[in-house]
Amino acid sequence: MTFRALMLLAVLLAPPVFAAGAPCTTATPECTEWVKLGGGPARSLIYRTHSLETRNERITRAMIMVHGSGRDAHNYFRSAVAAAFLAGALDDAVVVAPRFASNDRGCRDTLAPEEVSWSCAGDSWRSGGTAAGNERLTSYDLADEILKKLARKEVFPNLNVIVVAGHSAGGQFVTRYEMANTVHETLGVPVRYVVSNPSSYAYLDANRPAATSSGTTTEFRPFGDARNCTTYDRWPYGLQNRTGYTAKLTDEQLKKQIAARPVVYLLGGLDTLPLGGFDSSCPAMAQGPSRLARGQAFAQYVNTKFAAQHKTLVVPLCGHNGRCMFTADPALELLFPKP
Repeated sequence: MTFRALMLLAVLLAPPVFAAGAPCTTATPECTEWVKLGGGPARSLIYRTHSLETRNERITRAMIMVHGSGRDAHNYFRSAVAAAFLAGALDDAVVVAPRFASNDRGCRDTLAPEEVSWSCAGDSWRSGGTAAGNERLTSYDLADEILKKLARKEVFPNLNVIVVAGHSAGGQFVTRYEMANTVHETLGVPVRYVVSNPSSYAYLDANRPAATSSGTTTEFRPFGDARNCTTYDRWPYGLQNRTGYTAKLTDEQLKKQIAARPVVYLLGGLDTLPLGGFDSSCPAMAQGPSRLARGQAFAQYVNTKFAAQHKTLVVPLCGHNGRCMFTADPALELLFPKP
């Protein structure tokens, strides 16, 4: 085992730290707090390395990590803490990992009193869907609330960048939240988005990637199998029939916002197999044969068709594994950009 791996293991297995101002680095109750929604009493749990309610002048950067379909925020918090350690950012960055828990229709998470249960059916939380039994709240409202808390100057006066990142289902959350959220320009702190290995994206028109005669994906044409795949352009794969948070926005607003916001698609060079909850439905397959191909195609699509300036970074030796992706050297400066 390398020295780097030993140090990383030591951080992941370390006991909770309670010294004043020190980061809380373990996925235990001591490293959690509640975020109220809609003015309360509804609330959702987050893991965090520093309190979002205590003034901290040392914090200059923040990273929000969104979990995958397993709703295992504790595991993603561990990966995010490991990344912060490797980036030398534990002391001056706050790491937040929200939990989109559910005990609705097949999901069996244990919920605390007043804790919001996000809809399990279709995992609509990843695309801004409403809470189970409370249509006033959406999963993107929780992300909005976290961003607004981080941007408070009375708590983090020296914060100068926030990164919102997610892997797999979390990557789906981030790519759609990035285009849809209505707080990005209002915070007074720059926000960047890191989208890692989602199974699908929300296309902005009826075009889809098509291989040229050379076999490379360089053209976007009207989808040729719409008759047999009637849902290819419905939300969350396209803009039709949107529900939840995004229903209040126009198509033009979404197109304008996705083009203006800074995004990096962090893709695994080995994420080419139908593993780990791969979406093989016809609307997803219309976007490409693998997560890697879909991410590369979507980045090209928004850049060429909508004049976005999104970037793509392929991590060569990672497949569909969030820990591998977020602790890889190329990812560290994306997740924890230096002031």
